[in-house]
Amino acid sequence: MLALANKIAIVTGASSGIGRAAAILFAREGARLVISGRRKAELDAVVAEIEAADGTAVALAGDVTDETYAQALVELAVGSFGGLDIALNNAGAVGAMGPLPAMSARTWHGAIDTGLTSAFLGAKYQIPAMLERGGGSLIFTSSFVGYTAGMPGMAAYAAAKAGLIGLTQVLAAEHGPNGLRVNALLPGGTDTPGATTTTPEARAFVEGIHALKRMARPEEIARSALYLASDASSFTTGTALFADGGVSINRT
Repeated sequence: MLALANKIAIVTGASSGIGRAAAILFAREGARLVISGRRKAELDAVVAEIEAADGTAVALAGDVTDETYAQALVELAVGSFGGLDIALNNAGAVGAMGPLPAMSARTWHGAIDTGLTSAFLGAKYQIPAMLERGGGSLIFTSSFVGYTAGMPGMAAYAAAKAGLIGLTQVLAAEHGPNGLRVNALLPGGTDTPGATTTTPEARAFVEGIHALKRMARPEEIARSALYLASDASSFTTGTALFADGGVSINRT
């Protein structure tokens, strides 16, 4: 049986990388999807790929830091498919890097808005829709950065990603009695278009800090997201689930 048969899901940041891989996998496992991202052409290409494999998806391009857009995504799921069971709030960006004293307030707020406030806005509208159907699975893509590692130059990114774990824990406690599970997914370095591996030396460094001595493929992280989205994780809530290739424990 398909892991997400008869489920309705929203995936943000779905135009490339982890979000794209998760959307394709969720559709293959039976979910009907609303996918989100800034780039309409790329989203349309993902929809076409899903439909070519007999899946079902619709796309709505926009900015996840815009509250009206967060609301519109949920309205699209309800209007197109009848409700919402799963949300993977995956949109985010590393953003500008550098020491905190040299960071502008605008840079700080940009990282927090993209990485954390967008998750708040998504959850604000996703939770009531899920509760209408008796619960569901709410997932935030966080990071080991700001949780098990402090990476120089990444203060704003780390603060946003650490904030997601606190948000996860509170929402899990608040809504567990209503059948809503809330979890954070913590990938390691992943080979995506947004990965900061601009030189062979940079890539070798990123690979080397993992126990597995390589970066993840987006499809590998998507499989961990599928676990959290599906009933396979029916007694899992409030967790920070590592899919990090051992970067959090590696010292070699």
